[in-house]
Amino acid sequence: MAGVPAALRRAADTFEDYLRVERGASPATVVAYRAEIKRYLASLAKSKVASVEGVKPKHVLDAMNERASSGAAASTLNRTLAAVRHFHKFCVREGIAVSNPAALVDGPARGLQLPKAIDEDFVTKMIDAASGTSPRQLRDRAMLELLYGAGLRVSELVGLDIDDVDLEDRTVRCVGKGDKERVVPIGNPAVAAVRTYIRDGRRELVRPSQPTPALFLGNSGRRLSRQSAWACVKRYAARVSPNARVFPHALRHSFATHLVARGADVRVVQEALGHARLSTTQVYTLVTREKLKDVYDEAHPRGRRRQRTS
Repeated sequence: MAGVPAALRRAADTFEDYLRVERGASPATVVAYRAEIKRYLASLAKSKVASVEGVKPKHVLDAMNERASSGAAASTLNRTLAAVRHFHKFCVREGIAVSNPAALVDGPARGLQLPKAIDEDFVTKMIDAASGTSPRQLRDRAMLELLYGAGLRVSELVGLDIDDVDLEDRTVRCVGKGDKERVVPIGNPAVAAVRTYIRDGRRELVRPSQPTPALFLGNSGRRLSRQSAWACVKRYAARVSPNARVFPHALRHSFATHLVARGADVRVVQEALGHARLSTTQVYTLVTREKLKDVYDEAHPRGRRRQRTS
């Protein structure tokens, strides 16, 4: 952080240690926070701010305006402000400052963003597109079944070891955000796909000279990367529809949305997803409610669309 005063750099380093050690944040989260705070401190340095104690709400607002002028979306600005607030809150807790100037700054208004789920037929076609007997095809089928069948994040998927999947008990154990462990049930299709992959696919990918407990392996015989998992999902989505833009997290959203739509208790879905707060999971009830409105308007004699066309 060239040009940033030493006092600000020390505070940022201490905050990063706190995230990594005390909060147990994932490496990806630490990297994201580091990037946001580095950009923020650079803006403070331009305003001749030498310490955290010297930061005023105006400085925070100037930094946000600078971020906005670069073309950042409202969602990005809100994420930036959340990181800055967290940083200043930590500094107050540690006695580095006496107040949180970011607490007085509002982020841009943003409407509720409902998660985008894929319809059940598309998901089925995606998974069916991963048919074949090559080690890679067996691996991809097992990956897609687990992403959708257990609602895993892609980082949780590639972090799985063989022992994390209990095929007899039909469960998968994964480690989510904040190193929180959870056990999620999986259905027979996922069990069958994983069993076939371990028996006929993984043994062809693993290198005897490089033993690894990782469940999903790349061509190198090492643990599959997140980027490769992303590419897998996009590849099979494109086979269903060439213009489809489907990301791994969409399968997690679909897992939750389809469960709620079929009557699953939202608290059970919360447990399966590993959400710390129920409010995070309750957004899926809004998704199914919106779908219900669409069906009603289309099909009911007194629905909005029926009234316009009658």
